[in-house]
Amino acid sequence: MPSDRVVLCTDLDRTVIPNGEQPESPQARMLLRRFAARPESTLVYVSGRDEGLLRNAIRDYDLPVPDFAIGDVGTTIYHVQGDDWQPLDAWSREIAPDWQGMEGADLAELLRDIDGLRLQEEEKQNDYKLSYYGPEDPRPEALLSEVRRRLKDNGVRANLIWSIDEQAHCGLLDVLPAAANKLHAITFLMREKGFGERETVFSGDSGNDLEVLVSSLQAVLVRNAPPEVREEAERRAAESGESGRLYVARGGFLGMNGNYSAGVLEGLAHYLPHTRDWLESDS
Repeated sequence: MPSDRVVLCTDLDRTVIPNGEQPESPQARMLLRRFAARPESTLVYVSGRDEGLLRNAIRDYDLPVPDFAIGDVGTTIYHVQGDDWQPLDAWSREIAPDWQGMEGADLAELLRDIDGLRLQEEEKQNDYKLSYYGPEDPRPEALLSEVRRRLKDNGVRANLIWSIDEQAHCGLLDVLPAAANKLHAITFLMREKGFGERETVFSGDSGNDLEVLVSSLQAVLVRNAPPEVREEAERRAAESGESGRLYVARGGFLGMNGNYSAGVLEGLAHYLPHTRDWLESDS
């Protein structure tokens, strides 16, 4: 591999995909494609989307095909070679011990009679992601407490992720192995593929990126991130002594506004200045 390799690990929705309220700089995604085409670059998408939705996003938003994709809320890692997406079995082995030899279908039996929970469609499940629909409740503490109790009683270490689908007027619950998260998946991939900290940059926009944004990794928060996420990220990075590893895009880089892909590339050039030359050259 070239000595000046650059590894960009990036969230998708509202980070490189311009599906938020703020405007996108017209040239931003073209420049992202230019970066990804460099032989020195390795592109990793980090998303809650499953393989099908990842492929749809790449097609619908004309995104570069990544080299790797972390999907399904951190429960899968794919090595991508063109149209061939191969799951990394080593990652499944890494997170499997949290569930004590059980898979999603086994956990569903443990939780099957909890009021308010309804299993999502089969295509939204995998061996290490169990997904439910629930009530449109922003404070589902009692429900989640019962889920945790049943899992704990059976020796299962789990990470519960609750969110609200405002359009469908329902809650969403993902039950994952405790070790299945964005930060662990990224650091696992770095270790497996020999990616160094100085050559690796992460970018994100939302609360579910905070764990990575305030870690020891070089991180970028795009300008279109909500103010409360920016404030929380800056506070936590300062408290942990990692302020120097959090860059908040402000716009102006190559005449762009810092939103979405423009902010990703702005932060990338902040940490690795030679990438600016890559973006300004069309060779």
